[in-house]
Amino acid sequence: MRGLVSLFRLARRLPAPLAAVRAPAPILLRHLHSDAPPPPPQDLPPFVSRILESEPSLTPTAETEPASDPALDEFLARFVAAFRPELEAAFPDHDRAVLDEMLRLVANAVVCRITGADPGPDAAELSDDLWAAVWKVSASVQEAIRRDQVRADLRHYLHCDEVKEMTRFAVDVGIRGAMLRELRFKWAREKLDEVEFYRSLDDMRSEAEAAANPAPPPVPRLTSLPKRKGEVKFTMYGLDMSDPKWAEVAERTAEAEAQFVPQEAKPVEGKAKKAEERLLSVDPRIGNPMPTMEEWKEELRPKRVDWMALLERVKARNVELYLKVAENLLAEDSFGADIRDYSKLIDLHAKANNVQGAERILGKMKENGVALDILTSITLVHMYSKAGNLDQAKEVFDFIRKEGFKPDLKLFSSMIKCYISHGEPGEAHNLINSMRDMKVQATREIYTDVIRAYTQQDMLVPALNVQRAMHTAGIESSPELFAMIIEAYGRIGDPDNAYNLFQHMRRSGHEPDDSSVAGVVTAHMKKNQLDKALHWLLSLEKEGIKPGVKTNLVLLDWLSMLQLVLEAEQLVQKIKQLGAEPIEVHVFLADMYAKSRHEEKARRSLKILEEKKKLLKADQFERIINGLLDGGFSEEANKYYKMMKSCGFEPSETIEVGVKASLRMRGGPRPTGRH
Repeated sequence: MRGLVSLFRLARRLPAPLAAVRAPAPILLRHLHSDAPPPPPQDLPPFVSRILESEPSLTPTAETEPASDPALDEFLARFVAAFRPELEAAFPDHDRAVLDEMLRLVANAVVCRITGADPGPDAAELSDDLWAAVWKVSASVQEAIRRDQVRADLRHYLHCDEVKEMTRFAVDVGIRGAMLRELRFKWAREKLDEVEFYRSLDDMRSEAEAAANPAPPPVPRLTSLPKRKGEVKFTMYGLDMSDPKWAEVAERTAEAEAQFVPQEAKPVEGKAKKAEERLLSVDPRIGNPMPTMEEWKEELRPKRVDWMALLERVKARNVELYLKVAENLLAEDSFGADIRDYSKLIDLHAKANNVQGAERILGKMKENGVALDILTSITLVHMYSKAGNLDQAKEVFDFIRKEGFKPDLKLFSSMIKCYISHGEPGEAHNLINSMRDMKVQATREIYTDVIRAYTQQDMLVPALNVQRAMHTAGIESSPELFAMIIEAYGRIGDPDNAYNLFQHMRRSGHEPDDSSVAGVVTAHMKKNQLDKALHWLLSLEKEGIKPGVKTNLVLLDWLSMLQLVLEAEQLVQKIKQLGAEPIEVHVFLADMYAKSRHEEKARRSLKILEEKKKLLKADQFERIINGLLDGGFSEEANKYYKMMKSCGFEPSETIEVGVKASLRMRGGPRPTGRH
């Protein structure tokens, strides 16, 4: 900074700036071709102080402030800002003070060259390559100044009277939007070109007049000044930048910029480019990218910004290779891995359901002494919940709550689903209560999942408690929720509560579905109340509610257990008319026909079941085997016993004893059955 201050002090002492970088006249002073041009500036003869030439004691003192040239100040400021990155890229190992001194020497040489001032015997000589870089930067600075001036002129002419008049006319004829904007800029540009053309004519006329009437030679001026006492004052926006405190401010600002301003990656060329191409061609499943990474590192000498640029290019080519390269970089000193790098990798592995990869990164993070943060913990909870690892998910979730972080709805939802998948609806219910205490509103889906988990275990009391909590939260029960609870009442054999809830559902404005009707019929079946069930179904049919496939399956199950063959067969035809034939139909028929010893019909259903054996469940296998044993079909019972074990089901002790006993009695008379 001190070198730059010296540079600006030198710039303030320069006698005259370059004409090429002199700022143009203010916009308001420029004239259009229709206006009278302002009088050209008169070249006044320079003032010559006779006293200054004759009396050295009366020379200007250090308190005399040199005149400031805004054009040269702007050029020098832009030149310094543009040339500093060139020096930093060429000398990356030098500190800021050395770069500032180098920049001061270069700027001093540039000012001397463009002003024609004597650089002095102690001035540094710049090489041809350095001069080429200087002129390149100077050209870019002058071009930027020219572009800014053109933009300023265009902004001015956008609001001139002629452009406004044409714009109003365009609006009147219906031109709007982008087209109107393009026309305004076009008219402003034409106006600017017109003004520039007439200004060039004025310049040509002035040059012709100057050539016809040459001005008298200027009076020789003073070529040297006495040595100035004190320091040169440099002000910027009213602040005295000569104060030493601004040097400290500049150093602190540079340190802050190093932290927040992104750096540019080095260009990858030569051997480093070839090494990177080999790295991108590595197969992440069977190859090892470490040797190629070491070669790339040796050639480029990278910093963190270079490693990050490489990771972006690898990720664009191959995500699996990116994961492997990024994991190797965690131990690289020049990369300087932080908690965000670990968190990104864990998140990518979690999204890919790769629990082992995420835990491997987590282990490396702990080995390197990086503490687990909240964001990474949330990612782990979602991953463990999705994978079904309840213990790990619970451990990380408790850590988040101990750290004082308030879990959000998504985090609670993941933990509730994990508890439900492990058959612990009570813990999920406790989390809903915690959500209510923390003012986190649970959704209908969360309440429905917990109630479903309770009803699947026939735990109706806590299920109804959750339903009441849902109503308290302002969420009404859906038909699906009513059907789940009615089916649970059916499984435990409570027809009264099932019927009352069915009526409550209808009073709530929900149309009953086939599942809720089947639940009420199942409850009557558990109590063996066939007459009440049939009477209730007839009343529903009068109201326009006809039983569907599920209700007819419950009735078929009931009739098959009562051995009402003809009624059951009629019900099967009714189910087929509804366009469905579930596998349960043949399970019930095989059981019924075997117990009633209708051998031919039983074998017909058994053949269909054998073709669909992969769809059978354990309880269905046991029902078929029980029916065959009761009907005396020991060979078929043994066949389905082996089929059940081949499908991965473990037969109950009763089935196993019954099959073995029937095999020991195979020598006895075998029933022929009825046809």
